[in-house]
Amino acid sequence: MRLEDKTAFITGAGSGLGREAAELFAGEGATIVAADVDLEGAEETIDRVEDAGRAGTAVELDVRDADAVHAAVDEAVSTFGLDIMVNNAGVSHQRARIEDIDEGERDRIIDVNVKGVWNGCHAVIPHFKEQGSGAIVNTASLAGVIGAPQLGAYSLSKGAVVNFTRTVAAEVGPAGVRANAVCPGVTDTPMPRKGQTEAEWEATKEEMARHYPLKRLGEPEDIANAMLFLASDDADWITGQALVVDGGFSCT
Repeated sequence: MRLEDKTAFITGAGSGLGREAAELFAGEGATIVAADVDLEGAEETIDRVEDAGRAGTAVELDVRDADAVHAAVDEAVSTFGLDIMVNNAGVSHQRARIEDIDEGERDRIIDVNVKGVWNGCHAVIPHFKEQGSGAIVNTASLAGVIGAPQLGAYSLSKGAVVNFTRTVAAEVGPAGVRANAVCPGVTDTPMPRKGQTEAEWEATKEEMARHYPLKRLGEPEDIANAMLFLASDDADWITGQALVVDGGFSCT
């Protein structure tokens, strides 16, 4: 197992990509700290982890709160030790032209997607540097590396995550710590289907899939597998990278 005797702290673990990563990492031997603003969702994730025979704990956490993030990370370190930090919590917004996105909505996106990643890295880096090892995986987006019309605030936030990840990697690499980002294309999670009925979402998926060379949208396990690779020793000489996982969309 690729994560035997390791502990992973995963934000946004109450649903979607975070939950998928938690279950996959646990299956590879990791102890899981599942953090989410939705405590019930995080607890359900840990129930699944424990049903699979692995250990874990759920933490109610708003990644915008720097003090809370530091406290949660410190508690994980003292209780389990910590080897992997997955800064996955994120939000998006309804499609709109840049001039129609108000300041409050822009700030909401930046507070979660940018400050949340900053807070996670800020909290974990001292621990990783002290132990001389650690892997950080930040969830960015395809929208952070190519243009994303009508997703201006989201694209702004995810582009920041991509470049911040490079900076973290350059800064902490000499201490034996790695940092990478995963950049998903549209993936079948609660975020893109928000506000749609099941029938509407199935029609949306079918229409969008036409634009992907692999003729389908991403599934949560597609992204979680990329996270696992970046978090594991298989990627021991990989740092500062933005791994695009998009079914070929960006090459068309």
